[in-house]
Amino acid sequence: MRWIFLALAIWGAVHPMYWFLSFMAEGNGFGALIDAWYVNASTTGLVWDLTISAVTLTIWILWETWQKKAWLNLVAIPAVFCIGVSCGLPLYLFLRDRRA
Repeated sequence: MRWIFLALAIWGAVHPMYWFLSFMAEGNGFGALIDAWYVNASTTGLVWDLTISAVTLTIWILWETWQKKAWLNLVAIPAVFCIGVSCGLPLYLFLRDRRA
């Protein structure tokens, strides 16, 4: 399972980033990308869904890292907020399972 988590983390980084970069390559900037997230109720709901998931995952990572003193697991937090939950969650599961 560990290597499946790593593969999902890579996919979760590459696939969404392809679409974000494609959008910005069309001449749209980062501001336009953020504006697109709030273009209608559906996208706004998705943004809030992912935001709540990211915050929940971050709290879980912090809690488990503090308990187990596995400080390397903290690298999943920047992945969550800079790339997305689709990368950060499987990355955390990959890192979390390294002692098994």
